[in-house]
Amino acid sequence: MSDRLKQALRMTPRLLDMYTAIAIREVNDSLICALVPLLMARYSNLFPEKLFLYEVQKRILELMLAGFNRSPSFIALLKKPIVDRLGEAYDSPSKTELALQLCWAIGEHGGGGEAHKDAARELFESLELLLYENLSSSRVRLRESAPGSDSAKSRKSSQSRLLCFVVTAIAKLATYHRELLPRARVSLTKVARSRISDARVWKRARDYLGLMNEPAICLSILGPCESPSKGMQKLGTVNWSEGGTKMISHLPFYLLGAQEGPPHDFSFMDVLPGS
Repeated sequence: MSDRLKQALRMTPRLLDMYTAIAIREVNDSLICALVPLLMARYSNLFPEKLFLYEVQKRILELMLAGFNRSPSFIALLKKPIVDRLGEAYDSPSKTELALQLCWAIGEHGGGGEAHKDAARELFESLELLLYENLSSSRVRLRESAPGSDSAKSRKSSQSRLLCFVVTAIAKLATYHRELLPRARVSLTKVARSRISDARVWKRARDYLGLMNEPAICLSILGPCESPSKGMQKLGTVNWSEGGTKMISHLPFYLLGAQEGPPHDFSFMDVLPGS
C-alpha cells in the first residue's frame, strides 16, 4: 500500500464527518432521500482495509440513520431498497450489519409513520420472512459446521444478534400499527416456543409477548415517543432521549421534610443534605 493511499484512507473519515454535518444541516429532504439508497449500496463495497472499513461504515450508518431520524417517512418511500437489503442479510458480515441497522430504523420509526400503513405492512412482512427463514434454516446452518468450531460460533452469534433486532422491530412496528398485533403475536409465539434459536432470542420474544398483554406499558416501552401527526408526546409514553437530564423517582415524604409542591419540586440537596 502506497503512502499516498494510506494518507487518503486516513483523511476519508474526517471528510465524511464534514459531509454528514453539512448534509444534515443544509441539504433538502429530496436530496437526502436520494442519497440513502446510494449509502446502502456503497456500505458493503468499500476498500478492504480493516480500520478504514470500520471508520467509513460507521459514518455511513450515522448519516443514513440521521436521515431517517430527520424524516421518518423516508423509510416508507425507500421501502423497495430496504426490503432488498433485508433479503441480502446473510450474504456477508457487512450486509448483516446493514440489515440489522435497517431493522432498528424500521421499528424505531414505525415503518415510516402513521400515514404509511401499507408500507409498514409490507416492511412487517419482510421482517416476518426474515424471521421465519432464520428459524427454519438455523439447524441446517449449524450442521454445516463442526460443533464448537469458530465458524459455527461466529455464525450463530451473528444470526442471534440479527434475530434480536428483527424480533424487536416486529414488536415495535405492531405497537405503532395496532392492526399488525395479531400477526406479531403469532410470529413472536413461534419464536418463544422455538428451541432452535439462541436463548436470548426466544426469551426476548417471550418478554415482548408479556408486554403486549399490558397495552399501556407496551406503548410506553415499545411505542413512539411522539405522535407524528401532531408532534405531541402521547400520554403514558416515555421520551427515552431525555433520560440523561430527567429522572422519575419515588421518595418517602418524610425525607423531603414535609415539603409541598409538584413531584419534581426538590433537589438532591433536599434528599442528601450536606454535613
